Amino acid sequence: MISWMQKHNKYLVWTIWVATIAFIGAGFVGWGSYDFGAKAGNVAKVGSIEIPQTKLNSVYSDIYGQVNAKMQGQLDDKKAKEMGLVQQAFSRINTQAKLLNFAKDAGIIVSDAEIAKTLESIPSFQKDGMFNKEIYTGFLNARRMKAREFEAQLKEELTITKTLALLQVDPLPLEIDTIAAAMNVADKIAYKVLSSSDVNVSVDESKLKTFWESQKEKFMTAKMYELALLWTKSDATAVSDEEIKTFYNTNSFNYTDAEGKQLSLEDAKEKVTADLKVKKTKKAAQKDYIAFKKGKTESTETRTLGLNDAVLTKEIWDEIQQKNLNDILKPKVVGDKYATVKIVSITEPRVKTFEEAKEEVSRLYTVHAKKEALLKLADSTLKNISADNADVSDFVSLQTRDNLKSLNLQESLQFLQKLFTSTKEKGIISVLDKVIVYNIIEQKFLPMDKNESDLLKGTVNQVKQNIFEANLIKALDKKYPTEVYMEGLTN
Repeated sequence: MISWMQKHNKYLVWTIWVATIAFIGAGFVGWGSYDFGAKAGNVAKVGSIEIPQTKLNSVYSDIYGQVNAKMQGQLDDKKAKEMGLVQQAFSRINTQAKLLNFAKDAGIIVSDAEIAKTLESIPSFQKDGMFNKEIYTGFLNARRMKAREFEAQLKEELTITKTLALLQVDPLPLEIDTIAAAMNVADKIAYKVLSSSDVNVSVDESKLKTFWESQKEKFMTAKMYELALLWTKSDATAVSDEEIKTFYNTNSFNYTDAEGKQLSLEDAKEKVTADLKVKKTKKAAQKDYIAFKKGKTESTETRTLGLNDAVLTKEIWDEIQQKNLNDILKPKVVGDKYATVKIVSITEPRVKTFEEAKEEVSRLYTVHAKKEALLKLADSTLKNISADNADVSDFVSLQTRDNLKSLNLQESLQFLQKLFTSTKEKGIISVLDKVIVYNIIEQKFLPMDKNESDLLKGTVNQVKQNIFEANLIKALDKKYPTEVYMEGLTN
């Protein structure tokens, strides 16, 4: 009985997946643009349907806007290309076109009355609960669309909705019972929690060398830069009390205590003075930069630094990586002074010798060896784990929110999630840096209330519809081939 029930827990994978589905609607304002190029104004043909460039550009703009909103306005064309937004847009259109081909062949139609009714029911086009033509016209103007273009898109969406509605089938009793078994089963388990403290490993030089040889490319020296540094100090720059007061009044929001409370000028005066001196020293730093560039002054010092060394700021290092030998960077603030930097030479990374890497290798090898030893211990523990030689839990389910012995809440939740999506009566589950060896010794069904029953039916319906839709698209891929007129639309 336990074996049958545990095998049916696999349906929890569907349940958890379906529960995370969310639909994100596109905003009114399009973001991003893309010059796709086309064949007679079209970028592809799916079955008998031509895909115009304007449609691809519109869908791309919608996806761009959604992603840009998530990234808080930081998306640009380069990142969009890296993320494959063009391919995502075409994939969406391609799938829609296959469904429209199928709907056409099946004789599924949408009337003008249905389009008008749907248009009037869209909340974004309503004012005081009634359709408002001015709002609708404003939307079209913002999208640079004509009403017939938008309503043609709406007709396509309604056609697809009608088509997919044909796939909706009420759940069968067996399907409900099967997923109910997975969702409402509770396990009593015998278990042992193992961690790295339960194993000992010996580390000798021969083992370390073997480990280093097998992956020595991972142990590289830092990229090194020989830099000529010209420092322009600010400590000798003169500032008056009146200048300090004016600077503070303009920038007072920058001076707060640990709790975020604004500091008075008296309390912040030392920091205000230092910041003002740095600001007033900028002109001197620019003069030093010009003189250094013309060879009229020497660098303060020459240092060899590893990439991202704390001597310089991240901003400076980012710029250094974009420059070439003998380039001179304009002065940047480092602490209370300015640094003008010249790149003298660059030493590329190389594989460290064993002696150079020994300390790092030892740390990694110890972690690796303990992990292997822990898994071996878990395998041997699994062979004879029972209620007599392990901890025994109360009945637990996926909804359990109590800590299991030797596990914190986060670890307990992760363990239970993996347990109830496993088909094994006994096994080994890794959670963070621990390994749990378990054996299910008893199972039972928990009662289900009406709310859970309604949720269950909805879950079964969603699972079935997703499966039907996925299989339909696979069939349509064969029936309605896609002819692409340009490169870069598919992966």
